[in-house]
Amino acid sequence: MVSLKTWNIVLCGLFAALMAIGANVSPFLTIGGVPITLQLMFAILAGGILGSRTGAVAMLTYIFIGLVGAPVFAQFKGGPVQVLSPTFGFIISFVFVAYVTGKLIADQQIAKKKHYVGAGILSILLNYIIGTNMMFLAFKFWADAPDGFHYGIAWSWMLVYLPLDIVVTSLSLMVLPKLRKALSRRHIRTIGG
Repeated sequence: MVSLKTWNIVLCGLFAALMAIGANVSPFLTIGGVPITLQLMFAILAGGILGSRTGAVAMLTYIFIGLVGAPVFAQFKGGPVQVLSPTFGFIISFVFVAYVTGKLIADQQIAKKKHYVGAGILSILLNYIIGTNMMFLAFKFWADAPDGFHYGIAWSWMLVYLPLDIVVTSLSLMVLPKLRKALSRRHIRTIGG
């Protein structure tokens, strides 16, 4: 029998790989300098399936793999220089998205519909607040900002992504209960941080 610790390591690796795939589903499609990805979906699923702690560790594993040089970030980028990328804040936000989703869904004895709705809203808010603020700081202090760039422009860029992120988050949260139920039926202990 596989111990829970070993199983958690395997699942962290699996979700790190899924994040890499999600980062590059449309490798060269960008809007306003921000690549289109499915990473928010996989961060939500990681937290909802693995729990708060293990889900967050899976996202940290993904970040570590990318920072050591593996081309797992959007547009097949990797390496420590990515910390300076204006979009790195969105990558950091996935740790918090997984943790909060896990707290609201996987770490609960019984997850109710309101927990799923709350997880979806908080996931988008965390992703946007952390990512957009760090993008603004990057463009303001070390990246080449477009002429006339200001805080409002950074947020207006995100309005383009909001409909897609709402759809992706909604789909994630619709699939999540079915995945959790299927895993519990097979007696796979993955739920709960």
